[in-house]
Amino acid sequence: MKIVILAEKPSQATSYSKAFNNSNKQEGYIEVSNEYFNGETKITYGFGHLVELFLPEQYDEKYKKWDINNLPIIPSPFKFKIGKGKKTQFNIVKKLLSEADQIIIATDADREGENIAWSIINQSGIDVRDKIIKRLWINSLEVSAIQNGFNNLHDAEQHYSSYIEAQTREFSDWLVGMNASPLYSISLGKQGIKGVFSIGRVQTPTLYMIYKRQMEIEHFKPAPYSELVVHVNTGSSVFNAKLDPLKKFDNREQLNSFLSENKLMLVNDHHNADSNSNLGVIKDVIKDQKKNPSPKLFSLSTLQAKANKSFKASAQNTLDAVQSLYEKKFLTYPRTDSQYITNEEFSYLVEKINEYCAFAHVTSEVTHREPRKRYVDGKKVQEHHAIIPTKTIPTVAQFEKLMPLEKSIYEMVLKTTIAMFLNDLHYNEQIIMIESGLATFKATGRVITNPGWQSLFKSNNKKGQLDSEEFLPNVEVGQEVYVDLVDEDRVTTAPAAYTEGTLITAMKNAGRELSEDQKEVLKETEGIGTEATRASIIERLKDKKYIGLKNNNLIVSTSGTTLCKAVELQPLLTSPELTAQWEMALHDIGQNNRTQQAFLEQIEKFVLKLIEEVPGQISSDQNLATQINSQKEMVAEEKEKLDMGVCPVCKKGHIIDRGKFYGCSNYNSENPCKFSLPAKWSGKTIPKGAIKDLVTKGGTRVIKGFKSKSGKTFSAKLRMLNNKLIFDFDK
Repeated sequence: MKIVILAEKPSQATSYSKAFNNSNKQEGYIEVSNEYFNGETKITYGFGHLVELFLPEQYDEKYKKWDINNLPIIPSPFKFKIGKGKKTQFNIVKKLLSEADQIIIATDADREGENIAWSIINQSGIDVRDKIIKRLWINSLEVSAIQNGFNNLHDAEQHYSSYIEAQTREFSDWLVGMNASPLYSISLGKQGIKGVFSIGRVQTPTLYMIYKRQMEIEHFKPAPYSELVVHVNTGSSVFNAKLDPLKKFDNREQLNSFLSENKLMLVNDHHNADSNSNLGVIKDVIKDQKKNPSPKLFSLSTLQAKANKSFKASAQNTLDAVQSLYEKKFLTYPRTDSQYITNEEFSYLVEKINEYCAFAHVTSEVTHREPRKRYVDGKKVQEHHAIIPTKTIPTVAQFEKLMPLEKSIYEMVLKTTIAMFLNDLHYNEQIIMIESGLATFKATGRVITNPGWQSLFKSNNKKGQLDSEEFLPNVEVGQEVYVDLVDEDRVTTAPAAYTEGTLITAMKNAGRELSEDQKEVLKETEGIGTEATRASIIERLKDKKYIGLKNNNLIVSTSGTTLCKAVELQPLLTSPELTAQWEMALHDIGQNNRTQQAFLEQIEKFVLKLIEEVPGQISSDQNLATQINSQKEMVAEEKEKLDMGVCPVCKKGHIIDRGKFYGCSNYNSENPCKFSLPAKWSGKTIPKGAIKDLVTKGGTRVIKGFKSKSGKTFSAKLRMLNNKLIFDFDK
């Protein structure tokens, strides 16, 4: 029997090969010994997606040029191609698959892994009815986990519906993107905004979330309000208490009315009152011993949010770091939406807990050696469990070789896992209720008695004690106290701008305004996007220049704002509602409760609706027109800043700043002008003023800071000679 193991990429295939006693690397595959299977065994691999969907122009040449009259583009059937530069490897995989008696799908154990594997298998043209097809399903690339996986293979049919779900998502995203992107680009182009505008099922509502928050901040008007606070004096100590229930007063009239109704007087008004106006009485004292368990284990989203808050790491950089740690066999599978593990994982963690503690220099007592539902619940683990350390702990040398972010991520995951075994955070909570006039005030104090797991994460303050809330004195019910009532003026604050961390969380929790059934689906499917795609969606928005970063906050660009004002005319493109409806249907497909054909028919209707409505909306909406004019003015100003003057060669184009060089704007015409000037010359970035002098005058003043090949610094003029840049040492 010939057995072929299909991995997702070369590094994964190499990890698999280490689970066998012997291996022999060949071109495009690895021969391995057959301890687990009865027959000749080879491991081959893709480079991620070996197979890709056709682009529109590959169906028909007419689609090369965008024309609204050519929309909609609805392939029937969808066609696939081999990715650029991947044909040689695909042919190797195809040959091995055709020769195999048994195929073991060993791509990443998730929906996209299923899609990658079955796309390759289907494109190879083999008859799967003649093959035995199994599925390797593991959470770690450790040798022991791989060996266990090979000894407990799943039937491939068990996961096939996940492939259909992923493929349907891919088809529907193609239909929306390949129709809506040209539709909006052409329609905005007719209004004078040139360029390509990218629309995506998840990308567009994500952009709109950032835009909506930015608009809330920009249009926010601080509103003054006041709160009542009492300074309570027992004779031996002073503490503060707030009105209970808490109440905000929008104006002086509201405040004065409340004071009058409750027989209260502010401290500044005491000169008008009798001597007992500031007396109060202790109405109740509640003392309670409480405890808090450690934080839940990490899913990818919660890890990305925490890493962004702690290290300012982007969602993509965090994913890259945890993926690298997974491939180094130090952490488990990263693209998980679960914060739970099963009893199986807990068993090896508790066996290794002393080693984990030694690595992390944790000396706290391990008190919880039994699984607790907060962390260990097999019913809540679907495809993959939470991100935890593997049995393989890095050596000191291995740890030192990690990238800085990898070190930080590993320590964060390790300590969060260790915390599960440590004592809970114990504290004494004291609540004092004070009655003054007819009103009640409440003070809450909290004193940590045992920091437990918190000692792993919380730094000591200057006094060497862990931070606590305000300490309250011992008082008795019925005790009279003096109270000074003050009104504290405050103002409302704008909502915080999204960071990548808070955006990831918002995407995960999207859909609060939806119907109950949609909310339930978003809860099951983890909101907008998936654990595997959210980081790439944010990166795509940055690459398209729709958003940028300022002090770790996400901001929407001018072009991003224009796009948002255009798409908000189609609410289904901007709200979580569209995602909820799609995810409900896709989830049903994955459960074999809905067909791919029925779902795609609905998507096609949606595309037709867009094509019918969008051009008219964009041409007639006044808010959008205002934004378009604003963008035109900004583009004109930017062009003026970037324009270094008329090209000295063709005399038609203008010399434009293109980042690493300055080039003629006429470079793409029928008779292209290739004239250019470098932005950097002999180790010196040429000032823009000097570039302008070269273009308009042919030479510059003396410029300091050039470096010779020997590393010496010198000064010189620059001038043009036969349209070439040279030094001019003539002082």
